[in-house]
Amino acid sequence: MADQPDPEIIADDLAQAPLTADNETPKATLAERRKTWLLRLAGVVGVVALLWLAYYILIGSRHVSTDNAYVGADTAQVTPLVAGAVDSVRVANTQVVHKGDILLTIDPADARLAVARAEADLAASERKYRETGATGGALAAQVTARASDIARAEAELTATRAQAEKARVDLSRRQDLARSGAVSGEELTAAQTAYSAARAQLGVAEAGIAQARASRAAAQQQYAANQELVSGPIATNPDVAAARARLDTARLDLQRTVIRAPFDGIVAQRSVQIGQRVAPGTPVMTVVPVDRMYVDANYKEAQLRKVRVGQRVRLKSDLYGGSVEYHGRVVGLAGGTGSAFAIIPAQNATGNWIKVVQRLPVRIALDPAELRDHPLRVGLSMDATIDVGG
Repeated sequence: MADQPDPEIIADDLAQAPLTADNETPKATLAERRKTWLLRLAGVVGVVALLWLAYYILIGSRHVSTDNAYVGADTAQVTPLVAGAVDSVRVANTQVVHKGDILLTIDPADARLAVARAEADLAASERKYRETGATGGALAAQVTARASDIARAEAELTATRAQAEKARVDLSRRQDLARSGAVSGEELTAAQTAYSAARAQLGVAEAGIAQARASRAAAQQQYAANQELVSGPIATNPDVAAARARLDTARLDLQRTVIRAPFDGIVAQRSVQIGQRVAPGTPVMTVVPVDRMYVDANYKEAQLRKVRVGQRVRLKSDLYGGSVEYHGRVVGLAGGTGSAFAIIPAQNATGNWIKVVQRLPVRIALDPAELRDHPLRVGLSMDATIDVGG
C-alpha cells in the first residue's frame, strides 16, 4: 500500500504559498480606488479655491456689480407758451426729430394782429416824441415873451409910481392952501381922490409885475419839462421804450406759435390734435434725448464702501446682449434710498424688526458716442460693474 501524505504538512504548505489574482481580496481594491478619487477631488477643490481667491484678489475685490440698473434721461416736456388753436402737428410718437425741427404750429392770426397794434403804438410814441421836441422852441419863445411882459410891467410900475408921487404932491399943496381958504373943499376932495386912484394904480402895477414873473416861471418850468422829455436819443425815451418792448413781446409771441424740438430725440406721449385749443403750460408731447441718457444703478449698501464719483463703469444692456459694452463714469450718489423719499415711508410699529438690505441709486453717465452707435431707451435694464479700484 502506498504512503499517504501527512495532513499537517499539506496545511503548512498552503499557508506559505503566495496569493494569486484569482483569490485577491476585493475590499482592498475598493479602498485604494476610493482614496485615489478623494485625493483627486481634494486637489480639484484646492485648485478651484486658489483660482477663486486669485480672482477675488485681482478682480472681484476691485469691482462691484448689479443687474438692478435702469436707463433714464432728462426728457423735455413740450408745452406751448401762447394760447391758441393748433394749426398743424408735424410729428408722431416714436418719430426721430432733430434740434430745431417743427413739432407743431398754433394759429398765428391773433399774434399777427398783436404785432400790428404794437407797431402802431410804437409809431405813435415816436411821433409824440418828435412833437414834444418841436414844441420846445415854442416854449422857449414863451419864456422870452414872459420876460418882455415883466419888463413892460416894470415900466408901467415906474410910470404909476411917478403919477402917484405927483398926486401926493398935489394933495399936499392943496391941503396947505386949504388952511388959508385959498382952495375950495371940492378941489381938495378931487386931489384926494386922484391920489387914492394913483395909489390903487400903483398896487395894480405891482401885481402885474408879480403876475408877469409867475408867468415867466411857469413858462420856464414847462420848457424844462419839455427838455427833460426830449433829452437823449429817442430810443431812451420811456414811452418809446415801453412801446418797443410791447412790440418785441408781440413778435416773440408770434415766433412762439411755431414750436420746435429743443434737441435731438424721439417723440413720446403726444397728446395734441389739429384744431385743439391749447393754453400756455399745457403738456402736448415729450421729447426723449437719444445721446444724453444715464443709468441709475441700485447698489446694495454693503457694495458702496469704495464707490466714489469719477470711477469707471462697464455696462451691458439686455437689448444688445453681451456683444455690446458701454463705458461710463459715476457722477453721483443719491441723497437717500427710494423708500426714504416715499410719500408714506415704511415704519415698523410692532417692534419686531428684521433688517432689510437697502439699495442706493448711483447715477452713471454714459458715453454719447456709444449711445449714438447703439441707442438706448428709457427704462431698459442694464448690468453695471463699477471699478472701485481705479
